[in-house]
Amino acid sequence: MLKNKNAVITGATRGIGREIAITLAKNGANIAINYRKENEELNSLVNELKELGVDVFTKKCDVSNGEEVDEFIKESKMSLGSIDILVNNAGITKDGLILRMKENDFDSVIDVNLKGVFNTTKAASGIMMKQRYGKIINISSVVGLSGNAGQCNYAASKAGVIGFSKSIARELATRNVNVNVVAPGYINTDMTKDLPEKIKENIIQSIPMKKIGEPKEVANLVLFLASELSDYITGQVISVDGGMVMN
Repeated sequence: MLKNKNAVITGATRGIGREIAITLAKNGANIAINYRKENEELNSLVNELKELGVDVFTKKCDVSNGEEVDEFIKESKMSLGSIDILVNNAGITKDGLILRMKENDFDSVIDVNLKGVFNTTKAASGIMMKQRYGKIINISSVVGLSGNAGQCNYAASKAGVIGFSKSIARELATRNVNVNVVAPGYINTDMTKDLPEKIKENIIQSIPMKKIGEPKEVANLVLFLASELSDYITGQVISVDGGMVMN
């Protein structure tokens, strides 16, 4: 489905990002990923991707740093030959009620989750416009649609990603560059595994499908949006949440 396509994926060393990288690679895409620190998670992912027979490029890069992102995107293109797909998945949480939240906790979440998307999109969109082809998929969250107590910074960043993406979709549409948003709900990752059982049960009861989603279910949607099957879809927000948030 993605043979000879090249994909840049941020925040790919674990969780949803890792599943996205593996899914795109299984469908033929070469992969470029950034990392904050070299560790076993990174090395095992690179080995798994290479075993799938695709080219892999890695570089240390903080998405909130514009200069580092520019170098990462530039070197990804040099290594792979083009950038056809950009998946902005990197994100952090620093939860807390507003009266207890430190300014730095608000700023750092916005810097990674929202400014990071701006940095990578700005760097990659010029390449995509010149080649008159590109698929940009930004990972938001249902929290960006509905809000969540104790996550005003995270919700603001993810709502910002939605508004940003719709604007960029309008800017790039005539250049054959699609920009869409995936909004996962509660997905079975390290973050949700650590929740107390009582809270997890309450969450499941709030989901019409009565289950927590799997990373593969998010990755499959990203695969669709990265492929030519979605050529006439842009500026859309699609939730993967078992019906938790219905607009």
